[in-house]
Amino acid sequence: MCGFVGYKITEKRDNDGNIIKSMADTIVHRGPDDEGYYVDEGVALGFRRLSIIDIASGAQPMQNEDGTKVLVFNGEVYNFRQIREKLVAAGHTFVSGSDSEVVLHGYEEYGEKICEMLRGMYAFVIWDKNENSLFGCRDIFGIKPFYYYKDEKSFIFGSEIKSFLPHPDFVKELNTEKLPQYLTYEYTVGEETMFKNVFRLEGGHCFTYKNGVLNIKKYYDIKWNIKNEGSMDEWADKINSVFAESVEAHRIADVEVGCFLSSGVDSSMVAKAVSARNEEITGEPVKTFSIGYEREKVSELQDAAIFASAVGLPNIPTVMKDEQFFTRAHDIQYYLDEPLSNPSEIPLFFLAETASKYVKVVLSGEGADELFGGYPLYQSEWHFGRYQKIPRFIRKALAGVASVLPNFKGKHFITAGAMEPWERYARANYVFNAQSASAVLKGHPKVDSPALASKPVFDKVEKLDPASQTQYADIHVWMAYDILVKADRMSMAHSLELRVPFLDKEVLETAMQVPAKYRATKEQTKTALRHAAAKHIPERSAKMVKRGFPVPLDELLRQDEYYETVKAEFTGENAKLFFDTDELMRLLDSHKAGKHNMRKIWMIYSFLLWYKEFFVKR
Repeated sequence: MCGFVGYKITEKRDNDGNIIKSMADTIVHRGPDDEGYYVDEGVALGFRRLSIIDIASGAQPMQNEDGTKVLVFNGEVYNFRQIREKLVAAGHTFVSGSDSEVVLHGYEEYGEKICEMLRGMYAFVIWDKNENSLFGCRDIFGIKPFYYYKDEKSFIFGSEIKSFLPHPDFVKELNTEKLPQYLTYEYTVGEETMFKNVFRLEGGHCFTYKNGVLNIKKYYDIKWNIKNEGSMDEWADKINSVFAESVEAHRIADVEVGCFLSSGVDSSMVAKAVSARNEEITGEPVKTFSIGYEREKVSELQDAAIFASAVGLPNIPTVMKDEQFFTRAHDIQYYLDEPLSNPSEIPLFFLAETASKYVKVVLSGEGADELFGGYPLYQSEWHFGRYQKIPRFIRKALAGVASVLPNFKGKHFITAGAMEPWERYARANYVFNAQSASAVLKGHPKVDSPALASKPVFDKVEKLDPASQTQYADIHVWMAYDILVKADRMSMAHSLELRVPFLDKEVLETAMQVPAKYRATKEQTKTALRHAAAKHIPERSAKMVKRGFPVPLDELLRQDEYYETVKAEFTGENAKLFFDTDELMRLLDSHKAGKHNMRKIWMIYSFLLWYKEFFVKR
């Protein structure tokens, strides 16, 4: 695990070595154990290492035998030993036991097809001196980050956007066109970011950069392959089998591995599976880490402790104080690179801080909900699926009547039921909708329907049931731009590697076959996964209802101290650049009076902190 930076040299500078080191220093948190640099006539590469596998060797940037290819790599490849055997048989010589060297020799042998062979979480770049070209790749989910800056003369890349700041050719400019999208989703969607000319290489894509031309190619497409056959028991056994294999691969490390543990079924499955294997090998149970709050009614610590005690795992709790939601909020936005206002990133930040004092690697349950149908949202879409059997012209007529009537129970269902799944996609109107976003923005510009950004994803699966369409969209949108971003940044802020065994290529391909009736139903979410879990963990944990990551911000924002903290930002000069500050204060004041505007308030507050970090302080 590490962070890397680099840029294509178009005009040689005497201080290229200093530039690349300054860039790497901005992401020292991603790799405090070691650093390395490579500079020639065509490229500058920098590397920061967090030593996990093959600690004694595996330094980067890594060159092949004749020095014609140079690699920088971030992440873990879990099937590297199998690929290595094939490469040795093909005549390649290895000087380390690292997965990085396998990627380098794999590219020599297979070219860009090496991407299709890898099982893991990764982003890497290979400089080919003979071809004067760069080749890069990102894992199929986009677990590990990859950003690049491109204009008429420059190509700069790295694990985090902040690493671009020291480069003399980087022009820091706010991409204001993405602000309405941020307000509706709580993140930005697609290749573009909140910085002009800074883009993401998206998951499952690779690129070649040569002679100033960037060519991007999709090498893996996540798609449904539903098998409407088999019993619940059969699917549970398939899930358990592939999940056990994934956990075995994900626990490979030359350092101690721990687990995050909430009260939910996902992290409980991970912790139990990791510890069972750990005890076989080392005789020691795995350490688990949980977080909660002084306010017990929103804390999961008790449930996590009950599970840990039941299965014999040591559990190390972190209890957050109210003020901690505000004391490090600006740091959190800095580590995120782009504004992200998911309140759960805050406890995750402090949970990672605690875990980093004990271990270098943790496993967690991210991805299980998206792959196996874990959100109540999918249950809602199950109901819509049944309703949509009524002819659309009738649903449209009913929606037209309902829309002009006073509020009544079921009104939203009737009006939303006349829409296509992409039109009512809840993640698109997650905080603000188009109308309310316009109301808070300065000048009240017209805001397009946020669902349009997600429509191309829905179009790929338009013939499937609404629940499957929405689940597919969450994998490609919500998980990619929110869940995985906060998981990577909040863990790496504390030099902690976070691994996600549910987000494994083989687990994915199994999950994409599970029938809809074994995912989310009227009665339960993650039906097949819960059935699988019940074979290994206590029934109480297997049946635990999805709670998300609860936070007490709703109440905190009504307290005078924190109300004033937010008010100072909402009425400040930075806020006036982008927002109608009178409208911001109406949101804040009405929340203090008893309305529930927490998500809207926290979203704008987060953006203002982020803007201050990147455009005022730096």
